[in-house]
Amino acid sequence: MREFAGFAACEQRYIKRSLDIGLARCDAFRLWGRTEHENTAIRRQYVAYQDLKALRDMVPQVGAMGEIEAFLGKLVRMVAFDLGQDRLTCFSAFRFLYERLLGPEARPYLPAAFCAAAALPQIRPDRRKVLLQSLSEAAATAPAWSDAQPSFYPEFIEDVEAA
Repeated sequence: MREFAGFAACEQRYIKRSLDIGLARCDAFRLWGRTEHENTAIRRQYVAYQDLKALRDMVPQVGAMGEIEAFLGKLVRMVAFDLGQDRLTCFSAFRFLYERLLGPEARPYLPAAFCAAAALPQIRPDRRKVLLQSLSEAAATAPAWSDAQPSFYPEFIEDVEAA
């Protein structure tokens, strides 16, 4: 919870909306769509997340090189969509979202997917620099990742969101 509280308000809102869409927790249009522009963004996010269920089943075992191409290709495409929305400003916010969307098994692949997507030409150069610099050396070179399930899944709270 402490990590989530440290994210910018726009990151918190985007993470909660993304979890609602990616985990099918509710009707995101009803809950998050305040304007036609937001409804369009939600529709695009539903399309971008269409492979999410398949990705959860595709997470390769560490060292299984033959499975990496299909998994990372789909994952990088999805991550590029999220980073292109300009709502996630750092690796920590990205990791927080994606370990909940995909599960702890995907943690070892998140730095690679983040770097690949952040380095794509679709991301503005100034933003690309900020994103890539947000990945710490410790996260990039971690010798092992926890396999514990995330325990905190933030949700929409009407009084706070309305304010």
